[in-house]
Amino acid sequence: MSDYDFSQFSCPLPKTDYQTIQMAHGAGGRLSADLIDRVFLPVLGNNTLNQLEDQARLQFEGQRLAFTTDSFVVSPIFFPGGNIGELAVNGTVNDLAMSGAVPKVLSVGFILEEGLPIADLHEILVSMRRALDRAGVQIVTGDTKVVNKGSCDKIFINTSGIGVIPQDVEISAHRIQPGDRIILSGSIADHGMAILSVREGLSFESTIESDTAALNHLVQAMLGVSKQIHAMRDPTRGGLATTLNELARASKVGFKLDEEKIPIKPEVRSACEILGIDPLYVANEGKLVAMVPDNVAEPMVEAMRSLPEGKDAVIIGQAVEEHPGKVAMKNLYGVERLIDMPVGEQLPRIC
Repeated sequence: MSDYDFSQFSCPLPKTDYQTIQMAHGAGGRLSADLIDRVFLPVLGNNTLNQLEDQARLQFEGQRLAFTTDSFVVSPIFFPGGNIGELAVNGTVNDLAMSGAVPKVLSVGFILEEGLPIADLHEILVSMRRALDRAGVQIVTGDTKVVNKGSCDKIFINTSGIGVIPQDVEISAHRIQPGDRIILSGSIADHGMAILSVREGLSFESTIESDTAALNHLVQAMLGVSKQIHAMRDPTRGGLATTLNELARASKVGFKLDEEKIPIKPEVRSACEILGIDPLYVANEGKLVAMVPDNVAEPMVEAMRSLPEGKDAVIIGQAVEEHPGKVAMKNLYGVERLIDMPVGEQLPRIC
């Protein structure tokens, strides 16, 4: 065999030193984290913001409050299983619920593009009303702006929310411990692939629908089993893989997943294979992942399965002492590989 000087070969690293904002900065992956760490936090950072949870936890007149805000720019604004309106409500309710809070009130801000059909706006508002009623929350304040045609894409929505955290609930990535079981509430990648199938005009035997749903009732059922939920997140932008990497890095604990246990619908798996997309990195809008002590994992999954939002709940792995801050997954053949955080964007504007 001939001798080669491999020292002259190199594998190019993805570019990360952009001087302008890229779509990938909004993907929830490594570039998003880099933008927050290098640009936002040095200027705006404080003890509360620097926790980088999905919500701020505040003390006010003896109550523990959760406060969150989110903006929605999904394209298209109507998709199988939902639309931008209910997505905005559900997404903000879920960010509150991931702290164990009981969501109470929301605000909403609309940026409307000149030319948006009023019939479309009405349909979006009706869907928001239904989502609010299902979650048991109210919109108590709002704002509307209209911009010139071409200045935004039909409609953008910002929502903020406030919830009350029970005094005996403490959910944070920093509480994760080796031995914790990792619970996933159901199938992954439904929302992202529903959006992409519409954009690309793909059709399958079964329509892929978004999983958008409010999870606050599911969380309360979980807390009814045990208050010892160490950490909880909804894996939206960047999917399950990005969320687990964020939790692993924050807790400095390793995660080990069992690929066989991660539920993926057949039509979603097929769409991902056709498009060359890894479902682990595709956004979800009605799922949660939780880290709980081993002794409460099974009864908690059983309780979750009694609700529609958790009917496919399953334990997919555990926290381990090995490879702290990293996520590994065992495949069908027992081979393990690291699951890293993505650098760029698989699918922009999914929420």
